[in-house]
Amino acid sequence: MSKMQNFLKGIIKENPIFVLLLGMCPTLAISNTVENAIGMGIAFTVVLLLSNIIISLIRNFVPDEVRIPSYIVVIASLVTMVEFAMHAFAVDLYDSLGLFIPLIIVNCIILGRAESYASKNNPLNSAIDALGMGAGFTLGLMLIATFRELLGNGTWLGFDMQPFNLIEPAGIFASPPGAFLTLGLLLGIINAIKNKKAKKATE
Repeated sequence: MSKMQNFLKGIIKENPIFVLLLGMCPTLAISNTVENAIGMGIAFTVVLLLSNIIISLIRNFVPDEVRIPSYIVVIASLVTMVEFAMHAFAVDLYDSLGLFIPLIIVNCIILGRAESYASKNNPLNSAIDALGMGAGFTLGLMLIATFRELLGNGTWLGFDMQPFNLIEPAGIFASPPGAFLTLGLLLGIINAIKNKKAKKATE
């Protein structure tokens, strides 16, 4: 697999949200605004990138019996550093994301990539894998958040997108049930496109 394919697989073929269906807790909880989605995506990508590099570097020195606890210690340390940095330099975003910043520790995408990829590959490939997965996760969050913010509030990144108030925003899309509705609709559309392509390929 080339380095470009390694990067792109996280965005398209193995997208964490729309294909692997991982990281659903932050996906559903903080995708009510695009600003939150970008903030969570950046925090997630930084943790995933650094943890993949560190785990790849130490993979030959950590005994198999303690590899999972070791990975969790690395990930937890990085999440704590990111949380402190956000608290110091992005207070509004820190307050908005709240509990979901420390919960990055238990995000199964990060531990999954550590175990399935970084522990078996060199630091460069592990970094590319992390950047691709981080980009795929961030873009997925932004897509869901775009629908929810536009339909629920009539805004995008805080800007009013309905200057003439032609359509009344549907508040349900900004609420928790709206996250399930939006994700379900997008998954349905993506799967319909994939099935149509697969059907054409077999004809």
